[in-house]
Amino acid sequence: MMMDDRAVPIWGSPIWDKLTEKERVRVRHNLQAQTLSQFMHGEQGALIATAKIVQTVPGVDAKFYAATQVMDEARHVEAYARLLHEKFELAYPITPGLRTLLEQTISDRRWDMTYLGMQILVEGLALAAFQRIRDTAKNPLAASVNAYVMQDEARHVAFGRLALREYYPQLTEAERDEREQFVVEACYHMRDRFNQREVWETLGLPVDECLQVAMVSDQMKQFRTRLFTRIVPTVKDIGLWGSRVQKAYADMGVLDFASIDAEAMLDNDNRVAEEFDARRR
Repeated sequence: MMMDDRAVPIWGSPIWDKLTEKERVRVRHNLQAQTLSQFMHGEQGALIATAKIVQTVPGVDAKFYAATQVMDEARHVEAYARLLHEKFELAYPITPGLRTLLEQTISDRRWDMTYLGMQILVEGLALAAFQRIRDTAKNPLAASVNAYVMQDEARHVAFGRLALREYYPQLTEAERDEREQFVVEACYHMRDRFNQREVWETLGLPVDECLQVAMVSDQMKQFRTRLFTRIVPTVKDIGLWGSRVQKAYADMGVLDFASIDAEAMLDNDNRVAEEFDARRR
C-alpha cells in the first residue's frame, strides 16, 4: 500500500530531507502499519463492546441487531489481522490513548454509554480515518478492505444514532450533562492521540522533533480536523448539543461539521462499497 509523501507528518521537514529513499520507504511502511494496527485494535474493542450490548440493551430487536454486529466486528478483526501479518508483515500494539478510551467505553455498565462511546465516537472517528485510505490508497487491496469495513460500520453508526436519538430525550438534565461531558473529554482525547510516537521511537528518529513537526504540519492539522466530520453531526442529531459540546467543537475548529448530512454520508459509504463490488465483477 503506497502512501503519498505529503501525507507523512514529517514530510518537507529537515528530518525528512535527510532520509534516503530506502529510509523513506521504511517510514511510510511503519506509519501505515501503525495506523492499520489501531484499526484492528479498535475492531477488537468493538467486538467486546457489542457482545456486551447484546446482554445489556433493552428490547429483543436491539439484541438481535447487536448480535449481527458482533459477527461483523469479528470479520473486521480477521481482515485487518491478515492484512497486517500477511501483507505488511508488521503490527503495532494499541496506543495508550485508544486503550484508555476503549476501557472507559467497555467498563461502563450503562448500555447507552457503550453505544455512545463505541458506535458514535470510536466508530465515527474510524469511518473518517477509513475513508482517507479508501479514497487515496494506491493499493487496491487496502482500498477495498477499508471500503467493505466502512459499509458495515456505516450501518452500525446509523443504528446507534437511531437508538440514542430515541433514548436521550428521556434523560434528566443531569444525566444528559454527564454524557455531554464524556463526549467532550473523549473528543479531545481522540484528537490529541494522533501523534504516532511509537513509529518515531521504532525507527530511531528524534522523537520530540518529529512530534513537534507533526503537531504544526498543515497535513496533520487537516487530518485531525477531518476526523470529526462523522462525529459532530451525529452528536448533534442524537441531542447531545448543549453549550459545553458546542464550545468544545468551536475550540477544535469543527463546529461547522454540524451542518453535514450524516445520513447521506453513510448512504454514500454503502454506495462506494457496491461500486468496488461492481469493479471486481
